[in-house]
Amino acid sequence: MSAAAALPDTLGPALLSRLPATVRTPSYDRAALMPGMAHFGVGAFHRCHQAEYTDDLLSRQFDRWGVVGINIRPPLLAETLGSQRGLYTRLIRKDDEVEARVIGSIIRVVDSQHSAAPALAMLASADIEMVTLTVTEKGYCHVPSTGALDLDHPDIVHDLANPHTPRSVPGILARALELRMASHDRPMTLLSCDNIPTNGVILGKVVRAMAERRGNGLSDWIAANVAFPSTMVDRIAPATTQADIDTVEQCFGYRDAAVVVSEPFRQWVIEQKFAGRVPRWDLVGASFVDDVTPFEHLKMRVLNGAQTTLAYLGVLGGFEHTSDAIADPLLATFVRRMLTEETMPTLALVPGISPPAYVEQSLARLANTAIRHRNHQIATDGSQKIVQRLLNPIRDRLRQGGSITLLSVPVVGWMAYLIKAAPRFGKCWQVSDPFAGRISAIADRIGANTKGLADAILAIEAIFDPSLAANTMFRANVIAGLDGLLSDNPLAFVRHACTEPIDTRLKRPIRSA
Repeated sequence: MSAAAALPDTLGPALLSRLPATVRTPSYDRAALMPGMAHFGVGAFHRCHQAEYTDDLLSRQFDRWGVVGINIRPPLLAETLGSQRGLYTRLIRKDDEVEARVIGSIIRVVDSQHSAAPALAMLASADIEMVTLTVTEKGYCHVPSTGALDLDHPDIVHDLANPHTPRSVPGILARALELRMASHDRPMTLLSCDNIPTNGVILGKVVRAMAERRGNGLSDWIAANVAFPSTMVDRIAPATTQADIDTVEQCFGYRDAAVVVSEPFRQWVIEQKFAGRVPRWDLVGASFVDDVTPFEHLKMRVLNGAQTTLAYLGVLGGFEHTSDAIADPLLATFVRRMLTEETMPTLALVPGISPPAYVEQSLARLANTAIRHRNHQIATDGSQKIVQRLLNPIRDRLRQGGSITLLSVPVVGWMAYLIKAAPRFGKCWQVSDPFAGRISAIADRIGANTKGLADAILAIEAIFDPSLAANTMFRANVIAGLDGLLSDNPLAFVRHACTEPIDTRLKRPIRSA
């Protein structure tokens, strides 16, 4: 037998009936499934979250809710999901346990990286009644500190000049809605599933900002026919590794180029504000609520705040994965104290959820050794994340008159992470952040003068609200943090922050000589 003949079969519709009984497969007739929704940004998170909820719904209540996956940025989908007719394996990992399930809700993929035309044709179709999005924070082309459309963003500049050939997510959605208005007039719900506070409000804001510049009645049509609900989504889904792909082949006997991995926990809270038909995800574990905000603050400030903290302090401390960082007693103590002492007092009550229990549950999830979530991956695009995860809680604490020493440390961790990627600081690692170039230039110009670094970085109004940047307490914490985290022993500063907060020293009476 040749080596080629010995290779295991690749996942596809013909293989489903021959998979081992330990692999769960779709219980509905995929051949009868018709498209009803599209998804923008078919990465690991969508396949572990919204697509799985939809798969559950199709098993319980079959309807025309097949998903068409659309990517306008890499990677290409045709080579993986496309070649497998939308099928892929979702692995759940918890320490030494592995569970495999084949998800069937994605029935078609569209690669629109080189031209918006394929995406526009699908989004304008009368068959598509719902669009979900996971395009990351920077995909909205907004100003993080205000949520407004960034009119200076290169893709937005292009789309305003060339509205029929857009490049950006807001530009493509505005053009698709314009085509729907001109053809069949069908309503549509655009459902953001990204980790942005009031994500539906921001999505609506950037799309309407594009539409208002059309001058053809599109803005009024959107107001009457399009809904932008906010959501809170939660599941840890790290980037797939070769080891994950090998696990499917070795443990279950088939090949899958589109494997994704997640933890067991999942949550989806959706604002009840729809246009037209909506999938009944509430029948399979999602929650439809009137106000997402309390859930959103809890998750972003606790779980995501802990992830961001462990990512930056973990990289600075030499830890590769989140689970490695939280296994360090100092970092575990620090993040627990930060969440308990400074973050929790900023949270609104969430019915049925105890904040202390939620903190402990979140830390336990991050300690899952089977989820190899790289700190550098979590650190990506931090400038788009720290406002909601750290800076907003800091502003709330200042209004309350409370300490901000611990919450300030990961903010400075983000600064130090980007500073140490600059040539003058040794280019310690490669980073991916919309503000990386600007902070690298600041670092190269100013060098080790931490007050100068703080002044220049805090002057970036797209991230730091001017009133916060001018706050004496916050500035003192930032300068002290840069002194400590840019030193040869950054974790010594973390230890010091736990024992003697900067706030305490600032409030201490000045002794006479």
